[in-house]
Amino acid sequence: MATRITQRFEALQQQNRAALVTFVMAGDPDPEGTLQVLKALADNGADVIELGMPFTDPMADGPAIQKATLRALEGGQTQRKTLDVVRRFRAENNTTPIVLMGYYNPIYRYGVDAFLADARQAGVDGLIVVDLPPEHDNELCLPARQADIDFIRLATPTTDAKRLPKVLENTSGFLYYVSVAGVTGARAPTPADVEAAVARIKTHTDLPVAVGFGIRTAEQARAIARFSDAVVVGSALVECVEKAATADEAAQQVAKLTSELAEGVRSARDVAAQ
Repeated sequence: MATRITQRFEALQQQNRAALVTFVMAGDPDPEGTLQVLKALADNGADVIELGMPFTDPMADGPAIQKATLRALEGGQTQRKTLDVVRRFRAENNTTPIVLMGYYNPIYRYGVDAFLADARQAGVDGLIVVDLPPEHDNELCLPARQADIDFIRLATPTTDAKRLPKVLENTSGFLYYVSVAGVTGARAPTPADVEAAVARIKTHTDLPVAVGFGIRTAEQARAIARFSDAVVVGSALVECVEKAATADEAAQQVAKLTSELAEGVRSARDVAAQ
């Protein structure tokens, strides 16, 4: 069964353009505000939405996302509330893929079988669980695949040719290439280095390759979208929410940045062809 993620990437391949993948944190600024932000993303050019699952120890995340996590947890955000936000979004939007991104502990505490059943019912299309390596695929990856939920894995600049096949073994939906060593939002990637890495990865898989970490502007997104299958932007959008005085303002600022990023991504290959 083709998931929404697979269908979206197949459609974009026909259009000869990369996807814009956006990340925001569930419960930030609050559940209602998150729903407004999700709608703003979808309405302004986000092709896939990653929704963060708040966790007390977000070890792979930089300051912006760490602060968003704390805001969400202090506001009482839970896994059930996160799934409820997805469910409410799905009532109005049945086409934009939603990927839940975070850490294994909250899923483990929820109960893997119960979580997957509720996530599928809510309309979740994929999972990115950054602290669960391939050696533990029986824990969550394989059950997720059986539930028709894509399990998206991360590769990094330190993922060598020996390790990469193991990373790819049960990955589905797309592969997320972490373009710089370090935490989210740390620094901008160098396009030439990333292009070489994406080309190397593509010799091992037919999966779409999304590039993230450190991409903040339309110009940066355009540069990466010329050769990748997707560009991921998170910290810059999360900062829009942080700086806004109200949920309405947060949605407006997210909409503005998303529209700029989408224009960058969609024009990338036109520019490259000139």
